[in-house]
Amino acid sequence: MKLGLIVESGPQGAEVQVLPYLAEQIAPGVECSCVTFRNKPALIGECGPATANLLDDGCDKVLIVWDLYPAWREDGCRPDCVEDCVAIRAALRTAGVSDDDGRVAMICIREELEAWLVADGRALSAVLSRPTHPVRVGDTRSPDTARNPKVKLRNIFRQHGRSDYSDRTHAIQIVQALPGHNRIGRSQSFQRFTCKVQAIGRAQP
Repeated sequence: MKLGLIVESGPQGAEVQVLPYLAEQIAPGVECSCVTFRNKPALIGECGPATANLLDDGCDKVLIVWDLYPAWREDGCRPDCVEDCVAIRAALRTAGVSDDDGRVAMICIREELEAWLVADGRALSAVLSRPTHPVRVGDTRSPDTARNPKVKLRNIFRQHGRSDYSDRTHAIQIVQALPGHNRIGRSQSFQRFTCKVQAIGRAQP
């Protein structure tokens, strides 16, 4: 089972750590191959050849995963997932990857990866707690509608006396502390990620 992941991340960024870890939890034994792009415009513009290469290398499925909002936010910025998908499909076609190739799927995370991370307060509590200072953080029950979840995480970390949230360090710690996926599954984009990864496992003999 081989899964290709095309993500908006640095080589050691949160997505490169978090998505393969979650994929392994969902479909044990899956082998992940990641291609990273520094930002969303680069991912959208260059995902076509990257997808073709991953398929040529034997990936059973390729998931293109990006944050709806860019790392920098401008006043009045209203990114559109549908527009992103249209642009990605055009890039795929240019690279010779068919629109109806069932091996390729797109997953737009609203607003950003941290929406998944704030969903389950139990994981945040485990990461933030110390033996002499237990912490209890509540769930974010509607993670897909959370405004600026990365800022929300930073505020939670500061509130409990921790240094600033760092996606490279803390994102993987949070998902590793998840007791299950039922609460993070409140996010539709995580549900879609789960569905696509599970399909790889079901396709194997």
